Amino acid sequence: MVLDILTPEKSIFSGDIKLIKVPGSTGSFEIMENHAAIISSLDKGELKITPLKGEDIYYQIEGGVIEVNHNKAIVLIEKILD
Repeated sequence: MVLDILTPEKSIFSGDIKLIKVPGSTGSFEIMENHAAIISSLDKGELKITPLKGEDIYYQIEGGVIEVNHNKAIVLIEKILD
């Protein structure tokens, strides 16, 4: 699955992944390859990316939106928290 994570200022991540776990507005959820199409709002919390190769990547986010369709996920976030 291809993932792009964007803020208003820049691209944070772009690449192939196995899984993404996001803080949905009604609880966290995971998305993997061949997931049904979905659009969901995101709350403040931890976003976890499991790339095809390498270690998991974690971001603390302020909130945003995720859209998944045809094995492509786009995450638009307000900002990355330190």
